[in-house]
Amino acid sequence: MSGETDLQKLLASMTPQLYPEVYVFATLPPDAALPEGPEPVMRFIEREGTTLILAESKAKAAGLAGTFRSRMITLDIHSSLEAVGFLAAITTRLAAGGMGVNPVSAFYHDHLFVPAERAEEALAILLELAVESGGLAQRPRT
Repeated sequence: MSGETDLQKLLASMTPQLYPEVYVFATLPPDAALPEGPEPVMRFIEREGTTLILAESKAKAAGLAGTFRSRMITLDIHSSLEAVGFLAAITTRLAAGGMGVNPVSAFYHDHLFVPAERAEEALAILLELAVESGGLAQRPRT
């Protein structure tokens, strides 16, 4: 399963799904153990420390300070890890709306962490981009 690489198909076929949870980014010092309990949706190890993206409630319960209160939007299309321009088109469109975004690519899908208070607006921008790219006029909102 290699995923889609055609940019036009990716943009037209993406079905952005907004999840209700609020997520935060937290960091642990280098070589620190992951606290018991929280299950991050992402863990990335850098030389300065380990970044975790996890539900805000789980971060608080584990005593982790979180930053960038965000909501996750999953672009529900299996994009190839070698696709060119997909996230660039999306982040450019969100940037034109004055919105920061932290994209994360996994094997099957791309995920966007957008400011929690602007999540519905981000979803509307993505749906508009899909329609402009030849996607369906009506998309489900979550």
